[in-house]
Amino acid sequence: MALKQQRTARLEERIEELRAEIDGIIDDRVARIAGESPGVPAGVIRNLLTARAPSCRCAQYIELCKGEANKPD
Repeated sequence: MALKQQRTARLEERIEELRAEIDGIIDDRVARIAGESPGVPAGVIRNLLTARAPSCRCAQYIELCKGEANKPD
């Protein structure tokens, strides 16, 4: 039983780490867009970026990165 609790705790830690990493990626994107769009509040930009996948951060990240794969460098 202890092994299962350890695995569960570790999984929860990994999920929290992923959420924090995704938040950082979204924050960076928001900052970049805000720099190109003076006067638009960062909260509005973030909502627009994440609205396509409001269910969870992982889905938001996947949706956000779909557009990046199609953009030329």
